Amino acid sequence: VPVLISMQQQPQHPIKIGCRGGGCGVCKVRIVSGQYHCSKMSRVHISEAEQKQGYALACCLYPDSDLEVTTKISDLV
Repeated sequence: VPVLISMQQQPQHPIKIGCRGGGCGVCKVRIVSGQYHCSKMSRVHISEAEQKQGYALACCLYPDSDLEVTTKISDLV
């Protein structure tokens, strides 16, 4: 299950939701810690360099362990 779905199910989901398919970029997060893998993401929204720095689209992000992510805009710039 993608991280976006888990975040969306929280009472006060802390993330914007758009296309749910990796094309719009509104669910961009930064992974602070934990193991994960990603499905294909649009390079328009997540460059290879950003992905190596821990950025991902929550709709394409799958946890392999507990994750700590941030959605704060200031942390994503």
